[in-house]
Amino acid sequence: MEIAMKSDELIVSKTDVKGRITYGNEYFIEMSGYAESELLNAPHNILRHKDMPKIIFKLLWERIQAKKFINAYVKNRTKNGDYYWVFANVTASFDKNNNIIGYFSVRRKPSQKGIEAIEGLYKELLRIENSSCVDQSAKYLTTILDEKGVSYDEFIINLQK
Repeated sequence: MEIAMKSDELIVSKTDVKGRITYGNEYFIEMSGYAESELLNAPHNILRHKDMPKIIFKLLWERIQAKKFINAYVKNRTKNGDYYWVFANVTASFDKNNNIIGYFSVRRKPSQKGIEAIEGLYKELLRIENSSCVDQSAKYLTTILDEKGVSYDEFIINLQK
């Protein structure tokens, strides 16, 4: 069953460099269905929904490890198997010497238009990954973006407008 994010709330979490949760705000905990004690030090992918293509997380990790931010539509799974969509902004956290010490994610309610557009794309990316590999889904995503004449960032931001 889908759970809709409240439009006036933000989901916030932090992880260490290995993606283990070090902080989650109250709304993050509430939406996940887990107790805070179950989330802290757990891998953030505890929330990964099976409908999410691997290429999106590959792109996410590549960006944030390169000290760049990324926006993405993400379908998360709750403890009891329900799901919720988010529009996520993920970025690295730095120490005073500009070394990455973790990652910070702020999620807001995604636009319905964005979810409708991204669901079909994610299904196709997942189909490609299941029948071939992540590299092939990356090529497909690049082809779609090239056909639209936009970068990944432009595509995602335009869906949220």
